[in-house]
Order: sequence, then structure tokens, then C-alpha cells
Amino acid sequence: MAWAFAHGGQAGSCLFKSKCEDFRVDEELPFEPEGEGEHSFLLVEKKGENTDWVAGQLADYAGVQRQSVSYAGRKDRQGVTRQWFCVTLPGLADPDWSALPLTSVKVLKQARHRKKLRTGALKGNRFEITLRKVMADRGMLEALLTKVSHAGVPNYYGEQRFGFGGRNLNRALALFDGKLRVNRNKRSIYLSAARSWLFNRIISERVINGSWDQFQFGDVLGFCDSNSLIFDTSDSGITERVESGDLSPTAALWGRGEPAVTEQILALEKELAAKVPSLCNGLEHAGLKQERRITRLIPENMIWNWQEDDSLQLNFYLPKGCFATSVLRELLDCRELDTNDHTAV
Repeated sequence: MAWAFAHGGQAGSCLFKSKCEDFRVDEELPFEPEGEGEHSFLLVEKKGENTDWVAGQLADYAGVQRQSVSYAGRKDRQGVTRQWFCVTLPGLADPDWSALPLTSVKVLKQARHRKKLRTGALKGNRFEITLRKVMADRGMLEALLTKVSHAGVPNYYGEQRFGFGGRNLNRALALFDGKLRVNRNKRSIYLSAARSWLFNRIISERVINGSWDQFQFGDVLGFCDSNSLIFDTSDSGITERVESGDLSPTAALWGRGEPAVTEQILALEKELAAKVPSLCNGLEHAGLKQERRITRLIPENMIWNWQEDDSLQLNFYLPKGCFATSVLRELLDCRELDTNDHTAV
């Protein structure tokens, strides 16, 4: 899917996720488990495994139903990722988590909490990514790295949202046409793919016209580290706050109702939506409501260093719901080896 580049295009190519250790993720919660309660919070390190599969293994080991295990968000299979799981054990003691019979899964920490871990209840993720066999103009790439670390990138949804070959988007269209019936989980995945595609389309157009990171009359602005929005943009300091990165423009997550923006931004979003009526009507009929998401993503504490074998290691932090691949795509054409894991995340 050819979304526009914000900084002139990629500097070259590289291998991405050539082995699990090349993609490390550490999830951060916005709170610490309290130490008591019926919910057992587990900080789990998994290597080369699917998040849903790990949840099932934890349920089996604890002797509870699968629905008794939750997590804040899915993590990539092809990587070494640390994330929190929650196992609800009312009136039950914890099993010996250190004896979990899985070589690819380790429980690093356990603590009790009084509330269940809900989907989306994370603060963000810290990434350590190694890109191998980098073939690029190093001067151009260094300039891009500096630019991205300060100015950010378009906050596109990653290609994994759309499934292998865009199949999740195609299945969303089939769902809207009444040609496909699926369970609740798959329905959610397909609706998310359709909504995300339209959001990316709007951002891409704003990249092309140069307004993706600029305040325009009629914009609704959002904070980079929360879902809070600012509708009153009459403050004389608004433009400076956008330029500093404190605030960013937003784009529509399509659903019922009118987009919250006005003037030329409203006209742009309606014009683009009118070109894909099947997607918009399908999302509205599915009961989704209009929401907003920021158009700019600025990676926090971004550093990088070159390895001896022409590999490049990057470290940065992203708020929840943001994609590391959206940062990488602005730098290099990252060619990922086919691991036969085409599950949407």
C-alpha cells in the first residue's frame, strides 16, 4: 500500500527481523500491580510465539478457561517481546510459574492486582531493532534518522493491520457486502483494517499537501501521549505547540456522525470518504462512531548506532497503538523474511 513519504523517500534497503533477536519489545503499563487481588499479573518474555497462543498455554498451565487470561495488546511473533498477561484466579493460589514447561516462554515477574488487565491498558512500548545488510547512502540515511528523531513520521497504521496481501481489507469488504460471516474476534480485526486504511488514506493526502504536521484552520488537535483532544484552537499559542510537537493534527477514524473538524479539513476528509462509500457505509452500519487519531508520531528517546557488519541498531519508545514499522518505512525499504506468520495484530 503506497502511502506518501514525509521526508523525501527511503535511503535504501535492509533485512528486517532476519532472526527473533533483531526485534525486541518491552511493554510498559501505566500503573504498577498493587500486590493483592484475584488477578495474577505476569510479565512474560516470549520468543517466536504468538500472543494468543501464549495466553492459551498460560490458561492450560493454571487450569483455568482461556477467557480467564487477558493481555493489553498483541505483540509480534517474530521477535523477543516482553509483555504483561493477566490470569484471573479467584480464591486460587498461583501455580509455580517458574516451572512453566515452555522453552520459548518465560515468566519474569508475578504480582497480584485487584483489577483485570484490559485490552489497550498499556502506556507504550520500548523497541530495540537491528536492521541487517543495510544498503544505503549512509549520509542520506543519517540525515533521515536525525529528521525522524526530531520531526517524527506520519502516524500510519502498519501493514500488519491489513493482513498478508491486504486480505483483512478484502474480507472487510466481503463482510460489508453480506458475503462473509465471521466470529466476533475476526469481525473486529476486519473492521479495524477498513477503518485503519481510510485513516492512512487521509494522512497520506495530508502528507502530499504538506499539512500532516501543520496546524490548519478547522483542525482538531490531539496530545501525542493520550487520546485527549483540543477542539478550541483559538489560543494564540496553538501553532507554536504544534511546531514543538506537544500537539499534533488529527484525522478521522471513520464511523457514524460528522467528523469533528471544520472548514478545509472537513472538506478534505469528506472528499476522500466519498471515494470509498462501501468502506464508510460498512463502518457506519457496523455501529462504529467517529473518533480521531493524531497524524504525527515522534519516536521518543531515539538513538542509533552502526554495527561492524553494516547492521544498524535503533532504540526508541512509542505510545500505545503506534507502529514501529511506520518509523522504519520512512528510513529504509525493510525486507522481512517470510516466517509464515500472516496473522493480523
